[in-house]
Order: sequence, then C-alpha cells, then structure tokens
Amino acid sequence: MDARSFLETVGSGVKAAYAERRSLLSFEEYLAIFLESPRRQARSAAQWLRDAIEFPGAEEVATPVGTVRRYRLFDQPSPELGTPRIAGHEEVQAAVVRILDNFVRSGRVNKLILLHGPNGSAKSSIVAALTHAMEQYSERPEGALYRYHWVFPSEKRVKGGGTVGFGGRATAGEVSSFAQLEGDAIDSRLACPLRDHPLLLVPRAERRKLLEQHCRPSAREGKGAEDFVLSDYVVNGEPCQYCQQIASALLGAYHGDWLKVLRHVQVERFYVSTRYQQAAISVEPQISVDASVRQVTADRSVGSLPPALQSVALLEPYGPLVAGNRGLLEYADILKRPLEAWKYLLGVSETGRVSLEQFILHLDMVLIASANEAQLSAFKELPDFSSFKARIELVRVPYLRRRSVEREIYDQQLTPAALGKHVAPHATDVAATWAVLTRMKKPMADRYPAEVRAVVDSLSPMDKLRLYDRGEAPERLGMQQARELRQHLEALYRESDVYPIYEGRTGASAREIKTALFNAAQNPRYACLTPMAVLEELEALCRDRSVHEFLQETVVQGYHDAEAFLADAEEALLDRLDEEIRDSMGMVSAAQYRELFDKYLALISSWVKGERIRNRVTGEHEQPDEGRMTDFERIVAAPEEGRAEFRRSLIAAVGAYRVDHPDTAEIDVAAIFPEHFRRLRDHYYGERKAELARNKENLLRHLTGEGGPLEERVRREVEQTLRTMQERYGYCQACAREGVLFLLRRRYQDAAG
Repeated sequence: MDARSFLETVGSGVKAAYAERRSLLSFEEYLAIFLESPRRQARSAAQWLRDAIEFPGAEEVATPVGTVRRYRLFDQPSPELGTPRIAGHEEVQAAVVRILDNFVRSGRVNKLILLHGPNGSAKSSIVAALTHAMEQYSERPEGALYRYHWVFPSEKRVKGGGTVGFGGRATAGEVSSFAQLEGDAIDSRLACPLRDHPLLLVPRAERRKLLEQHCRPSAREGKGAEDFVLSDYVVNGEPCQYCQQIASALLGAYHGDWLKVLRHVQVERFYVSTRYQQAAISVEPQISVDASVRQVTADRSVGSLPPALQSVALLEPYGPLVAGNRGLLEYADILKRPLEAWKYLLGVSETGRVSLEQFILHLDMVLIASANEAQLSAFKELPDFSSFKARIELVRVPYLRRRSVEREIYDQQLTPAALGKHVAPHATDVAATWAVLTRMKKPMADRYPAEVRAVVDSLSPMDKLRLYDRGEAPERLGMQQARELRQHLEALYRESDVYPIYEGRTGASAREIKTALFNAAQNPRYACLTPMAVLEELEALCRDRSVHEFLQETVVQGYHDAEAFLADAEEALLDRLDEEIRDSMGMVSAAQYRELFDKYLALISSWVKGERIRNRVTGEHEQPDEGRMTDFERIVAAPEEGRAEFRRSLIAAVGAYRVDHPDTAEIDVAAIFPEHFRRLRDHYYGERKAELARNKENLLRHLTGEGGPLEERVRREVEQTLRTMQERYGYCQACAREGVLFLLRRRYQDAAG
C-alpha cells in the first residue's frame, strides 16, 4: 500500500466513524426522542450509572460462604485505562449498587461514596472499572446522553438573506432551527459548560407536567417501569447561570417568543470519556478548590455575538466539578487533602450545589472517593467527623481472603508475553497462598457454640485458607465435626467485620506480591518463573521488616508469622508436585479411585435402604458385604464407633449433590468427598512406596546424570513421565526438571540414596 492509499483508507474510516457518532438535533427533534423513550431520557446520573452497571449483566457465583451476585462489568478489562479484571470483591460491588439504588429511590444523590481499605486492595481499580463501563454504555443506544449548545448563525447565510429575528418579526424566509447549520453558516457556538440536560430548557411547571405524564408506568416500557423515580435534578433543576443569561437575553430580544429562543438550541449526543475529562473525572489530592469561573469569548470573538448578548458578561464555570457533571467524579486518596480544602463537599454531597463568588452551580453527579485505613482512622478522631459521617457512605474494600481468587490477579497479569518467559505451574499459587496466609486473624472461639468452639480454636492459618477457598475442613476432623464447622463457615468468615482491625485489613498487598513475582521472573538461576524462584523472593521480602508493616505484627498462635508461612506454602507446593509426578507415572489412575469409591457408595446405599444385592456369581440376593465396606472405611479413616452415621451422612451428601446438580448424570465423588478421596489415593500410593521410590530415583538419575545411564526401558518410562507432566499439567522441559529436582531433594533424597 502506498502512502496516499493508506491515508485515504484511514480518512474514509475516520469520516464514517465521525458521521456515526456525531448527532446534532434541534430541540424539537430531541423532544421527539424523549417522547419515544421518556424514562431513558429522564434518568439522573445515579439512575444512568446504575443502568450502566447492570447493562452487561450479572451472574450468581457460588462460594463456600454462600452465593454472591457478580456484575460482569468487573470482568471486562480495559487495556486503554490499564485496568485489569477485578478479581473478587463481589460484596463491594453489591454495596455500591445498593447505595445507587438508595440514591434513585430518594430522587437525588445525597451522599459521597467512600471506598476505604488497606493500600493496594483494588479501590482505584474498582472505580476505573466503573468508568470503563460508563464509557462503553454511553456508546450504546440504550446509554445515549445529550447536552445542548447555543448557536448563532451568520445572517447572510440564513435562508432568505434577512434578519434572524433579533428584535424583529419573523419573515417568510426564517428557518425553524439553526441546529443543523455548520461551518461558515455559524458565527458563534456557545456550549453549556455543565452539559446540562436539554429538558432543563423547558420551564419548570410545564416540564413537571411533561415528565409526570410521560414517565408513568406503561406496557411499552416493560417490566419494572413502575419503579422509575423522577429525580429532583430533572424535575426541579434549572439551566446553569451561563445558559440562563443567554436564554434571558434571547428571550428579551425576541419579546418573549420562547420558540424563537429554541431555534438557537443545538442538542448534541456526548460520550463519557476518562481521557478527555468528560463526565468521568478523577481528582488527585490537591489544595485548590475544584471549581471556579472565568470570563469567556465565543468561538470567533465577542463581536460575533448578536447585539443582545454583547453587553452580557458571560462567566463560564470550569474545573473537575464542572467536567464531572452528569457522570461520576472520583476523589483519589481524599483524606490526604487538608480538611478545609474539601469541606464544601458536605454541601455538594447533600444538595448537589456549589457556591461560587458569582453564582451557584447545580450539579447532577455521583461522588465517589477512596482512602486507606490509616487515614480513615485518623479522620474518625477529628471533631468534624460526625458531620461528615452523615453525608458519607462507607464501603470497605479489604484484601482478598480466598487463594483461588487472589491467584486470578497474578495469572491475568503475569503472562509469558509480559515476562518474556514461561510461567511454571504453581508459581502464582505459591504467591497467592503466602499472601492470603499473612492476612488471616486468629478466630475468637468464645463467640461460637460449645460443640464447635474447640474446633474453631484449633484452626491454623492454613486451615482457614482451605476453608475459605474450597470449604475444605481439616483432615483431622471427623465427619460430624467437619459438618458443624462448615455450618459456621459464614460466621467465621464475617467474624471480624464489625471490628476496626478486621481480617483482610493487614497483610501483604497484591501490589507487593506482584513486585515480588516480577523480581522472581528475573532470577537468572531459573529458565522460567518457577515456584522455587517465588519462594526465594518471598523469603527476601520477609527479611525487609522495616519496610513492610505486616511483618512487624505480633505472632499469635501461628498467625502473622510470615516466615512460617513460607514453610506452609512450600509444603503445599510439595504436595501438589508429589501428586502430579505420581499421576504422571501412571501407577494408579484417578478413574480407578472413582470406580472403587462408586462401588462403596453402591454398597452403603443398599445398606441404608435395607436392600439385598444380587451376587453375580451365585445369582443369589445377599446382604451388602460388611467386610468390603469396613475395609474401605478403615482406609478413609471413618470413625470406628460411628460407622452407621458415617454411611448415612455420605448418602445424604450424595442426595444433596444431586439436588444442587439436577442436570449432572454422574456424581463427582472427588468434589463431594475431597478428604476421603485423598486418603484413598494416598493409601494406594503408600502401598506402592517402594515402587515410587525406585521411579523417583530413576527420575533423579535421568535429570542429573548421576549414577550412570539408565536401561532403555527405564529411560523410556522416565521420558514418558516428563512428557505427561508437560502435556497434562503445563510444564515445559525446564520447569518440569526443576520441579522434580525440588521435590526429590526436599522429600525423597534419603529414599533415592
């Protein structure tokens, strides 16, 4: 392609996009749009933002502590804004939507939403996801937003060549609207600085009648229309003083002919834009006031304005509060500002008004801010806090406490493309495990019933991690204890919510962990980003106690012990490596465990129902084989004295699974009974310990070259094991070697020797 062809291709595309996005309407044309969809056009900023959140949809997400609603907009990363998918924080999402619903029901935004939490807990990312959703929604027909301008044509270009009506009578050649005039046909174009709603140009009394008549419930609007609440801004608002001055001057020039005033109104669709500071604004901590006024000239000059306006001193407001009108305004780290510098937000958040020297701004926007916990704690000690609290909605944004969700943060950002090298299995899992462990708090056992108190008191940080992540009770517990503990899991998860030092307030931040992971990726001793490199980097982080506050916390019965958590994370890694290597050796397949488990379930199902089982050899119907059932129960550590109850509890669990999964043909015993399934598997591996030791010794010899060459058959088996690790679990040749060596040297060095 030559240069001209390229420019012509791009130029035609830009022109088409411009024509598609640009929408210039007369006021009459806009009113027709309103009448076609009155509720959509009569939305306030809070109503529009709520719709922007709900537009991508939502889904119910099952967690060990209950089902939560997740809005899909938080699953849509924004490369332009550098915003990743928001992992977790469904409770924060629900809190923001609930507050917006309150704004909608009350008919006005009357509070500032303050997201608070520890540093690096995703407060800014949540707001960025909201503004990204706003940008996308404003591009949709359902999210169309409109503002208005004042246009003043060049009289010589107006059809008929005569006056445009300033002080005179309409002539036969006068146009009904100047909205479609462009280029040389316009002498001046004055934009409403606040992007006020076009309906504000309709006198208040007539506007109220119009809205009440057309925004009543109707079948055309569909289900839920009766819930629509007219906002105070749309019903009782007035044009900004800047526009009011223009409208008054024109009304005087036209001797009160309001329809002639409307000829100068040009309605334009606008789009939310963070980059261009349009209805989505973020304000960094600063001392200056967030709005001011300045005298303006028109596009060409004041001399281009009609005589009726040349004597009017037009004062234009500007600043973040102005740019954010009709949208969302974020105050990042608001409590870093001097208190006096943002006291005016008390009035803004409650009334939507800002008093300036020359006039008052009437605003329609959602105010949201962020602050870390240390700043908020200090703020609460000030005498003024009580007056602020009534005008603030606090939304807590803690660190994540579920390992699998924490890992999502790192998996989406630490990719081979970003690092320039392969990411080994479990590298991000090790980091997520250690990070979540540092955030755990010792449970307050005395808050629980006597039958579960001792179990709660015995929980270690790793126990809590597994409970929160998969609802997995400690293996040391019996079936009854495990069931009782799960019944109190939600209470355990929310135990510290009412306390200032809640679980998730302290610990390693995702920001610190990402830094450690990027550093680990630069470790020259490893070809990939491996779990071992991550462990080394986390160990180095633990030595820097003066920099990280969470490392200075007092150790309480194993909690807040960052160095001990390294050993826990390593042990969990070794378990996974051991399992994957054994599975890759193909000694016993998972299908065999499931088959054995299924046979046992069939036996106890007949036993519970009192049914006989047909003997395939003799053809006789017999009682379920007690010996086979007892052998299985001994393997999975079922209680000796409570086997009848144990069997009934398993059948009940299977029944509950079928109720929850009606469309599933086969039950997943590994998912329903993870502890029993693991014990069964470990039992069979234990019986083959000698064979495992030989195979691992062969692996070690093959990888290190020590002990001489292997027999051809053994070498092929070892190479097949390594290939399975790569194909089944995502290892490359380098990290498979490093993982096997790490496991063998940590757990099997003596056996191999």
